Amino acid sequence: MEEFVIIDAHSHLWLRQDTTWNGLEIRTTRNGRSMFLGEEVQMLPPFMVDGRNTAEVFLSNMDYAQVGAAVVVQEFIDGLQNGYLKTVQRQYPDRFFCFAMADYLKDGFCEQALQLMAVDGFRGMAIPGHRLIGRPLNSPEMMKMFRLMEANHWMLSVTLEDGMQQVAQLREVIEECPGLKIAIGHLGMANPPQSPCWGNDAWREQIMLARHENVMIESGGITWLYNAEFYPYPSAVRAIREAADLVGMDKLMWGSDYPRTITAITYRMSYDFITKSTELSDDDKRLFLGENARRFYGFGQLPVLPYVKNMSE
Repeated sequence: MEEFVIIDAHSHLWLRQDTTWNGLEIRTTRNGRSMFLGEEVQMLPPFMVDGRNTAEVFLSNMDYAQVGAAVVVQEFIDGLQNGYLKTVQRQYPDRFFCFAMADYLKDGFCEQALQLMAVDGFRGMAIPGHRLIGRPLNSPEMMKMFRLMEANHWMLSVTLEDGMQQVAQLREVIEECPGLKIAIGHLGMANPPQSPCWGNDAWREQIMLARHENVMIESGGITWLYNAEFYPYPSAVRAIREAADLVGMDKLMWGSDYPRTITAITYRMSYDFITKSTELSDDDKRLFLGENARRFYGFGQLPVLPYVKNMSE
């Protein structure tokens, strides 16, 4: 089997979860668990007993799974992690591309974003659009921020809510700022057959935004979306194939949504269902698993990570 360059285009890091969203608590508890919006969930694998989801632990997983680099995005449910990610970017510039995040739920976030990029050195902003609680992506302050980002060649990572409303908003952003490089997350929230959203074409509309030159799609969390089907996720592979039919495989990037997804599977399993699939060509796999992300994010020389045999093999 061909060896592929592997780059993870959607992951998360944090030192501790201690925040609220929409009035509900998210807080690290014990043994990898967190209080999450009213219930205790297994947020991390149980051996991560201190709740710290650090770059060093992730790098160990990456090296073991032969993943050369990773893109780190942010989410309101993890709290603002800009201070920690600034340190991660400085310590491991060849392995991570870290996005900043402003508090978009409060007015004045554009100035905060400008500080994060122009002063703190981040090269892009992450927006969890599905958490914006009625604040549109095409508001005057958002558009001001996007124009600044376009002018300075800063990038945008965005996840959209289900449905069409934010698709139309982001389309306006793309048309207003055609030079802004945008990565849309979660494969457009592609819905599996058992989903209550099955038959909803909104995810395909998200995918087709990548027909614009500077827009890409990443598949972070696809193993979560298709968790009920579970490994090796044949319907997820078909969704990737359908997305490629809509916009071309050169517009799609693999993402894991680490660490949340590895409570159910190993990190390697979050991509090797792609390498083992017979529905995708080697060229498809090469582009999807790493080459598209290498080009889009500008990763340079990546480490050579040989396969290490498991003791149980």
